[in-house]
Amino acid sequence: MQSGSDPKPDNYFQNLREEILPFIPNDAATALEVGCGEGHFGARLRARGALDVWGVEMVTEAARRASVRLNRVLVGDIGSLIHELPVGYFDVVVFNDVLEHMVDPYDVLARIAVCLSNKGVVVSSIPNVRFYATLYQLIAHKEWEYVESGILDRTHLRFFTVTSIRKMYERLGYEVIRHEGINSPADLPLRHRLATAVLRGPLSDMRYMQFATVARPTQQLAAPQTCAANPASGADEA
Repeated sequence: MQSGSDPKPDNYFQNLREEILPFIPNDAATALEVGCGEGHFGARLRARGALDVWGVEMVTEAARRASVRLNRVLVGDIGSLIHELPVGYFDVVVFNDVLEHMVDPYDVLARIAVCLSNKGVVVSSIPNVRFYATLYQLIAHKEWEYVESGILDRTHLRFFTVTSIRKMYERLGYEVIRHEGINSPADLPLRHRLATAVLRGPLSDMRYMQFATVARPTQQLAAPQTCAANPASGADEA
């Protein structure tokens, strides 16, 4: 993940991610969004009824803007901030296209579990490297070119498929409750529409740009002392 100032365009941090809202439990009163950008998604959670929405953001200016929309924003790398989060507090922790930017997303998912409430879940959106347009460029044109955003975002450090996402959660001791493809483009060139029409059965995952996953821990995954005892004030905030 990146820190400080960021060369990406402003709208990179303003995504509403409406398609993720159906995956958030309706009764989630406390929420944490890791990589919250300017806080637009978290603001939607508050408008929907969440009482206490926190954010973590590495880009200082985006975090500053998020701080006027969310209850609390921590600035920095989530890997070094988990100890400042309250134990057993959050009904949902959200990673909207964030885990693939991390050096060690497995460690973060393992340690963040202790911050979940008894009914808490993790919700993630993760790009699908098997998306047919990406594979078409690789197979037909021998292209694997990194770009400003998308599946081959130049800041991505990890790449996932529908299978590897599920395995990541299960190997860490999570139960996967929902695991569904999202963002299948509709307005496409003819050859892409034809490809989409034939991608059925074992190839159906190739239709989706991302997969949304809801998972809950089935065991204690981290020692309680890795998080704060309660939402006390005093942590670094935007």
